[in-house]
Amino acid sequence: MSTPGSYNACIDLLDRNVDAGIGDAPALMSRQRTVTYAELLEAVKRTAGGLAALGVRPEQRVAMVMLDSVEFYQVFLGAMRIGAIPVPLNPLLPGRDLAGIVAGSRARTLVVSHERGGEVAGIGPAAPELTQIIVTGSADWERLLTAGDPIPAYATWDESPGFWLCTSGSTGTPKLAMHRHIDLRASFDTYATQVLGVSSGDRCYSIGPMFHAYGLGNSLTFPLLAGACAVVEPTRPPTPSLVRELVSRFQPTLFFCIPTLYAALLASDLPDDTFASVRQGVSAAESLPADTHQRFLDRFGVEILDGIGSTEMTHIFVSNRAGESRPGTSGRPVAGYEVELLDERGSPVSPGMPGHLFVGGESMATGYWCASGPSRRAFQGPRMRTGDMYERSADGHYTYLGRSDDMLRVGGEWVSPAEVEAVLISDPTVLEAAVVGRRDEMGTLRPMAYVVASPGAVVDTGELEVRCKAELAGYKRPSRFEIVESLPKTATGKVQRYKLR
Repeated sequence: MSTPGSYNACIDLLDRNVDAGIGDAPALMSRQRTVTYAELLEAVKRTAGGLAALGVRPEQRVAMVMLDSVEFYQVFLGAMRIGAIPVPLNPLLPGRDLAGIVAGSRARTLVVSHERGGEVAGIGPAAPELTQIIVTGSADWERLLTAGDPIPAYATWDESPGFWLCTSGSTGTPKLAMHRHIDLRASFDTYATQVLGVSSGDRCYSIGPMFHAYGLGNSLTFPLLAGACAVVEPTRPPTPSLVRELVSRFQPTLFFCIPTLYAALLASDLPDDTFASVRQGVSAAESLPADTHQRFLDRFGVEILDGIGSTEMTHIFVSNRAGESRPGTSGRPVAGYEVELLDERGSPVSPGMPGHLFVGGESMATGYWCASGPSRRAFQGPRMRTGDMYERSADGHYTYLGRSDDMLRVGGEWVSPAEVEAVLISDPTVLEAAVVGRRDEMGTLRPMAYVVASPGAVVDTGELEVRCKAELAGYKRPSRFEIVESLPKTATGKVQRYKLR
């Protein structure tokens, strides 16, 4: 471990680029403005000085209810610059839900995007330790930016508390994963460098929002550490027409998306050359169906690299590689991460057998804040139990089966919801599908499918039954289909199957 005072992530992300002579290069592009590296560094320094002048001290939490914006970068990096801990939260949650997370973090300072200022009334009274709430664009925000002179970066080191990320809540109550300053650099040196080859010539456009680990890496860590440029857009969820507008205007080379929107883009009337500037597509949050991968490649000419990451691991740690993707799989482990599949007794499983996914690597969180039980269950020495079920092929490719809690035991055999959903989604009338367990009148657990129709299509459940009979073993076939308008999801696109159950 390095000595105290040797590493501050903000310096690595910003000062290093300006010192290298690229201060005039664009760091951020949005529909409102373009911000150079020198301008962003100056704004972060002002924000850092203002936070310090308002009494924010090292290792104190700064809660953030912020949409993707230049101000997000200012607060996140400004807090880290003075040794404080930024805690970005889902800005689309109502105040009553945010209040409990803010109170639990024991943050004394809260910064809110002006578009979400209406939620402040529901947060403040339930978070009594808050001493100041600042809404961007307000007089308080302007005072923050002029409250103090720029100050030297705090003497942090690689192991210093850096930032906290809130888990998505796809299986229930969200938790705060605690990360160090070095974790951002670790995720860049592994996935961004070895899999994507991110360089200064890239432009990164992410559908995933920055309050989540996936979006934070795509829009902040990767472009800034590479001296590249990020496309910043606050609108959530984006529509195919908005995606087309932004891609046409900013010509991104890397497009980070989620399976749900990839399917929506395919279902839209976008021109086939919409993504001509994109050299690589990336997918995470949910497993990308093989059919979606192939159709996107055939129509738009863009290969999508599917992978799996997590809030606890900062970003993706198993991924496909350019030119050698295996559709329907998450690919192979990224160098720098140790990945294992273990059975219920903790023994390694053979190729082709389902197992619980364990992973270890330098970017792993140190634990969950004030959640000793979940921390002890998830973080086991140098690795963590992700809560995912996978199987590994003989040549080392990992196929997602579902969350451990979502796997179905039918007639003594394991049923993977992901496998059944992939068959359903291959039907052109189906946009999305989610499979859960439902007990029949005899008390036997059976798969049940919730299905969302493609735009303008009508789903014929009889045809789905025929398709499933042709492609799935009897115990894997849904015993019932229910057509719904949408599936319950987290803000990052993960289906909340526990709500369906």
